[in-house]
Amino acid sequence: MSLILTFLGVDTRSKIAIAAAKAMASQGKRVLLAATASPKLQTLLGVPLTPDPQEIAANLQVVQLQTSVLIERGWEEIKKLEAQYLKSPIMKEVYGQELPVLPGMDSALVLNALRLYDDSGKYDVIIYDSSGDSSTLRMFGIAESISWYVRRFRQLFVNSDLGKTITESPLIQPLISSLFNVNWTSDNFSAPTNQINEFLDKGKAALSDPKRAAAFLVTTDDPAEIANARYLWGSAQQVGLTVGGVIAVSPSLTVNLSEALSQEFAPLPISLVGDTNSRELQGLIENLPDFASQAQQAPRPIEIDINGRQVRLFLPGFDKKQVKLTQSGPEVTIEAGDQRRNIFLPPALSGRPVTGAKFQNQYLVISF
Repeated sequence: MSLILTFLGVDTRSKIAIAAAKAMASQGKRVLLAATASPKLQTLLGVPLTPDPQEIAANLQVVQLQTSVLIERGWEEIKKLEAQYLKSPIMKEVYGQELPVLPGMDSALVLNALRLYDDSGKYDVIIYDSSGDSSTLRMFGIAESISWYVRRFRQLFVNSDLGKTITESPLIQPLISSLFNVNWTSDNFSAPTNQINEFLDKGKAALSDPKRAAAFLVTTDDPAEIANARYLWGSAQQVGLTVGGVIAVSPSLTVNLSEALSQEFAPLPISLVGDTNSRELQGLIENLPDFASQAQQAPRPIEIDINGRQVRLFLPGFDKKQVKLTQSGPEVTIEAGDQRRNIFLPPALSGRPVTGAKFQNQYLVISF
């Protein structure tokens, strides 16, 4: 298992990502530095990037996540899955090389590529040089989002007249058996969905574990950049991604700057680094934090206290006027900024109505 690390905020995050990769590789960790198809990282590194990992230094490999290549490789896996369940696959005449990329597909493909590199066991750390904005956070939240759709629409289907007909009618069962590669039972019919749920649960578990995934904020002393970093901080909590600390980029490293940022981002630790305009990274590397340690000590995005009948959400960067709470059955939905999070309550709290909600020390505390 790897630590997947990314950076959110100002444009200097690519240099921070390179410095972090080199620093961890020098410590003996096996590091993969991954980026989407952009000339920026290639220019900064001074080496051509390829869609397959290549070693550029001891313990350090780099890869360019090209959507066109990822969709071809992913399509072959989809065709194998279809053939597993359908006796007459319909996708076998469609080829990955001809598929256009629809909006949003690139995020899913990149996330899946990171998952596969993580599963390979070849790396201790995977550093993803992302766009560093809300789209990156939505990408990390894909497993939770898809899980909600599968969970809710599966239940809607089961409760529908069509669902009841399929599961109860003796006339439909032989037809399903003739179409699928399995003898029909209700368990076999739900097998693909169960596989998807298991796959998504693993993704959600990895995202919620600071030993497996973490982000760090990158900002300057510009008030607008600080406000943006605070917004991304709160938004990261909404998708369940731990933010381990703040890296402040400024040519003038002063005590006043450190104190000002500490007030804005408490309780996160602040790491001050100097001017990043130089191609020399050694000074930058020396001032980087211990990413793994800080991530594990950071506030968790969500805490569920069953005995106290409370759910605590860490939502820095937002106030109660920016947060909307609704409850539907066993779930509570939290809207904050441009992010929405559905919390599937544990059995002990499921079905209990919300009795109160308040902000306390940057936490939204929901009582049942």
